[in-house]
Formats: sequence, structure tokens, C-alpha cells
Amino acid sequence: MLNTNLETFLACDTLPQQAKIVLFGAPFDSTTSFRPGTRFGSGAIRRESYGLESYSPYQDKDLTDCAVADTGDLELCIGDTKAVLEQIQQYTTEILQTGALPFMLGGEHLVTLGAFRAVFEQYSDVHIIHFDAHADLRQDYLGVQLSHASVLRRCWELVGDGKIFQFGIRSGDREEFAWGKDHVSTHRFDLEGLEETLQKLAGKPVYFTVDLDVLDPSVFPGTGTPEPGGVTFEQLRKAVTLVCQKANVVGCDVNELSPHYDQSGVSTAVACKVVREMLLALHP
Repeated sequence: MLNTNLETFLACDTLPQQAKIVLFGAPFDSTTSFRPGTRFGSGAIRRESYGLESYSPYQDKDLTDCAVADTGDLELCIGDTKAVLEQIQQYTTEILQTGALPFMLGGEHLVTLGAFRAVFEQYSDVHIIHFDAHADLRQDYLGVQLSHASVLRRCWELVGDGKIFQFGIRSGDREEFAWGKDHVSTHRFDLEGLEETLQKLAGKPVYFTVDLDVLDPSVFPGTGTPEPGGVTFEQLRKAVTLVCQKANVVGCDVNELSPHYDQSGVSTAVACKVVREMLLALHP
């Protein structure tokens, strides 16, 4: 029997109309400030996911039992950043309108802004939990306001003070850190304080964004802006699982894998496993 060749993330082959979670890729890296290549991240995660089992011994759950649809990568109009963000926002809105949870694979971190705009339209009281090595709170980067170095600042312009909680932050310019003290909650260097934050946000809608460079480069070298001093894989696995289980997550993303900087493939495998654990923890 002949079948259509449709490549999906491991076992995420539910029809979109029946899915509780919709996975999609946003292959964009036009504002990357150091080493480009994250546009290849979502495709690599999808392809390499078949090196994993669909079953997680950590959670005793299997993706084959979950209603997750992988609708593939968006065909983005590379070269027009505003249009790309509008495309992502529109697609995320369509997912939300079906009642499913949007789960985006980047791409550089700026793609979060497109998805978050859609979530904010539906959940005006949404809060953000942000894992990253970088604060991403610049007003602009070299005069450009739509940059992966300023994505959380653009999100703050929507939600205002007291709605953004950052973890693992260990890089940024002086002005970012000074500005952040008055406007966001920043946990530097590690993931300590996460449980207290989740208690504070109990019942409130949460957008969860994971920049994989929160990991130490010894674990995850395949990224455009590696920053020594990050967390271990096990620390990140436990933390993302906790957020996905305890928070009222209404949208999320995983971003900043640049696979060709790690020819061993380990960074892509790490990204795949983070995505698997998040999907399983999110699924009811």
C-alpha cells in the first residue's frame, strides 16, 4: 500500500482536528546577533526524534498515547521580520481557536513574540516563564527593536510589570540588568526559585519559553550564542517537567538549536528529549 510520506516529531501524528497539542516549526533566524543557523533547528528536531523512544521512563508515559499533532514547519517569508511574526501569530491563533495548545519549535528566540502575541490576545492576564542564558531585555540591538536580543522586552510591552519570570540568566548588558530590576523577576545563573514562582502563578495562564542555551555548552554546544556556566540536562529536564505539570501552560516554545555547530548530533538529541518530556508533561 502506498502512503504519503509525512515526517512528524516522534509519534505526533494525530489529526490536527483531534489534537490536544499542536506542534509546529518556525524556521527563522534573520535577527541572530552571533552565529546563524537556528532556522534548521525545528527540522533537525523532527528528523532526529526517531533516535528516541516514544516512552519516557522518567514519567512512565508514552507519546503514542497522546493526542499531539505535528503540522510541520511554517513556510515563512524570510527577509521580512514583521511579516514573519504576523505569520506566526496568525497560525498560533488558528491553533488556539481549535482549543489545542500551541507548541512552537524555533528558530531564533524572536519567534516567541509572534506566538505570544496570539496567546496574549486570548489570555490578557498571561504570565511568562522564561528559561535562558540571556536576559533578552534590550530596548534594541544595534538600533533594531525586533531582535532575538530584545524579544522579552517586546513581550513586556504587552504584559507590563510583574508578569515575566526569568531563570538561568547569566548574560546581558548593564542596562538590561538595571532595567530588569524594576520590571521583571530575574533568577540569575540557575533555576532556583522555580517552585515558589509556580506557587505564585497557580491557576494563572502561563506562556513557557525555553531557550536551550540555558544549558551549559558542555551539554549543548549546538547553539548560536553559547554561554558557559549553564545548567545540566537533568536540571533542565526536571524543571521543564515541573512547569508543564504544575503551571496552567496555554502556549510554549523551545528554541535556539543550531544543529550544525554540533556535528556529533548530541545537541539535537538533547533538544528532542526536552521536547518529548514537555509534551508528555503537558498532555492531560
